[in-house]
Amino acid sequence: MLIRSDETADIQTPTGEMRVHLFRPVRAGRFPAILLFSEIYQVTAPIERLAAMIAGQGYLVAVPEVYHEYEAPGCVLAYDKPGTDRGNDLKYTKPIGQFDSDNVALIAWLRGHEACSGRFGAFGVCLGGHLAFRAALLPDIEATACFYATDLHTGTLGGERHDGTLARAAEIRGEIMMVWGRHDPHVPYEGRRQIRDALEQAGTALEWHEVDGQHAFLRDGAPRFDAALFLQGMSWTNGLYQRVFMVQP
Repeated sequence: MLIRSDETADIQTPTGEMRVHLFRPVRAGRFPAILLFSEIYQVTAPIERLAAMIAGQGYLVAVPEVYHEYEAPGCVLAYDKPGTDRGNDLKYTKPIGQFDSDNVALIAWLRGHEACSGRFGAFGVCLGGHLAFRAALLPDIEATACFYATDLHTGTLGGERHDGTLARAAEIRGEIMMVWGRHDPHVPYEGRRQIRDALEQAGTALEWHEVDGQHAFLRDGAPRFDAALFLQGMSWTNGLYQRVFMVQP
């Protein structure tokens, strides 16, 4: 399916304007909207290609610049030590409640978009995996795919000593898929077990995958990129979204 990938919108949030990058099918229609959350580097070229792949399956994909309170619109942090340090600093500087209010504002804005069907899902990698999990706490989100989500087991997103994300797992009403690399130093086995236990105890509609990969194995062009796992992960994601969104509520 051919897509458009040249659209941005500056939307209002309680903490200022937030730039959103949009990817959607060229053909006319109304499509389920996927909130896609990036790594700590914001909307990089690999994130754009990831969004384009999902949009090409028949979705309106919206990628917010999650550090909009601290960086100018269009800011992309580099995949180097200064960029990594800045991205990691900001994920602990920005209060957790502001990530949540961004999600509420984005969903409200998408409801009025000509290409949005009024149904919503989420997708995220790294920091974005945690933000997608937070989005899944909203009743609007019907299907969520989280890849190697950071800070879930430590509860430290937003600089909180306990951000409360896992403790709220029972609030998830849609389906959620969690995907992990077994060699990810950011989320060791004990952390993955803690996350899964919380989701199982909450009775979440859960799909769980652990693969023989590293952190950021979806990021094409990087040393840890695994093309085979990328295709497998996208197949799982497409299966989740088709199962949820191709059936009328």
